[in-house]
Amino acid sequence: MLTLYSYPKLFGVADNNGYGLKVYAFLKLTGVPFIHQNVFDASAAPRGQLPYIVDDGEVVGDSGTILVHLIRKYGLTIDTALTAAQRDTSHMITRMLDDLYWVMSYSRWQDEQYWPAFRDALLREHPRLTEQDLGKAQEFNSRRYYYQGIGRYVPADAYARGVADLEVLANLLAGGQYVHGPQPTSVDAAIYGFTANILFYPIETSLKRFAASQPELVRHCHAIHAAIA
Repeated sequence: MLTLYSYPKLFGVADNNGYGLKVYAFLKLTGVPFIHQNVFDASAAPRGQLPYIVDDGEVVGDSGTILVHLIRKYGLTIDTALTAAQRDTSHMITRMLDDLYWVMSYSRWQDEQYWPAFRDALLREHPRLTEQDLGKAQEFNSRRYYYQGIGRYVPADAYARGVADLEVLANLLAGGQYVHGPQPTSVDAAIYGFTANILFYPIETSLKRFAASQPELVRHCHAIHAAIA
């Protein structure tokens, strides 16, 4: 059976990382049977990054590549009805979520206003983790943020980037149940991966406050959350 390896669950969602939760939601929406293994150490993953899957002995990493693999291997029809223009829109949304990822991650691991609460939540929900484990992870992430660029922003400017991304998502979702109509497609799983990790986050970051003020984002997130329960 297919196994999904992704980061630990937190705050009521199956993975506290947007990319792993994206794959989890996609598998649930498409009905592909799988086992979910939550891990913290990514050293065994392709390119040292989670999530990844092991499917009949084949190891596939990167959330986007995983979805392509699953669609091809299992003949999934979740995106079959999309037009070329809709596929382009999905692609652009997916790339924008890559930008949102850095801001969301920054809010947890870098911003000293929120880092202690995030650290304590991980320790509380996952007793096998230690403060030393998380301290090393914070140092590693700080280096990533610096070289990516978001780590050179002051918090207000970093969150302005994330809020701008969330505002675009809210606008795209206005007036419809899902991005491309009445049924969810793979891009809806991707959006959920990030909005659930913001809206279910009990600490009032700037991202959480803005997302919670957008009815379309809240509606979409809870619709997917209920569909994959």
